[in-house]
Amino acid sequence: MFFGLIFTFLIFDGFSTQIKSKINQTKNNNETFNFRYVKNEAFGYGERLDYKVGYSFITAGEGYFHILPNPVYKHGRECYDIRFQVNSLKSLEWIYKVKDRYRTVLDVSGIFPWEFEQNIREGNYKRDEKAIFDQANNLAYRNDKSFPVPPYIHDIVSAFFYVRTMDLGSMKKGHVFYLQNFYDDTTYTLGVKIHGKQTVEVPAGKFRCIIIEPLVVQGGLFKSEGNIYIWLTDDERKIPVKVSTKILIGFVSSELVSYKGLRGPLNAKIE
Repeated sequence: MFFGLIFTFLIFDGFSTQIKSKINQTKNNNETFNFRYVKNEAFGYGERLDYKVGYSFITAGEGYFHILPNPVYKHGRECYDIRFQVNSLKSLEWIYKVKDRYRTVLDVSGIFPWEFEQNIREGNYKRDEKAIFDQANNLAYRNDKSFPVPPYIHDIVSAFFYVRTMDLGSMKKGHVFYLQNFYDDTTYTLGVKIHGKQTVEVPAGKFRCIIIEPLVVQGGLFKSEGNIYIWLTDDERKIPVKVSTKILIGFVSSELVSYKGLRGPLNAKIE
């Protein structure tokens, strides 16, 4: 299922007393560390983006991003509670059932993750994962083990929201920038390429967009057999309007159906 391929994440496992103890030992560091500040006009509490997923005129699934309306707190810091879910249509579940759920706890001021969860249900396949990040000490915890990571490491969901805060409109066509994201037990480099601007029409309307391409082959949100392209609104919101990838018989796409709770006006909408 396309959303299952495009939006794939980390691990939900039990943590031992030993690891919990190590995490507790770093609590004071995370509460007193002088973290970065990232200006964010792109998203905020209550934002919800709903999508349909399918091939040509056939709708096979639906999904959404939702930033819950109330904050959560980690180490005394205010955080966004971001959820993503994708489901196959009930009418098609007899062919292949999909119910994938993801959660990222994202620092409001620094736009970096504290926790990341993944619950995958695709046919007979099941995967539950979780990662916890100690951003002050540059460590990630997974499966009773700790792993050294670069400063302000991302999970693939937080990386996507961080990209939305960037000034993509000022970047030239062909420009590539890089982020670091943690998956499984490894840090991967995520490249993002700018492909210029285009006007696209989806069920939610007609929008002026910036096209980006995530350059990643392992560990994440945009894992696929072919190139994946994302259309983001060419304004301060930079909401994902469309995601598309090439397959043998054409293109499979997810398209924005509705939106609400935006941080501000959607100036890139034409009609």
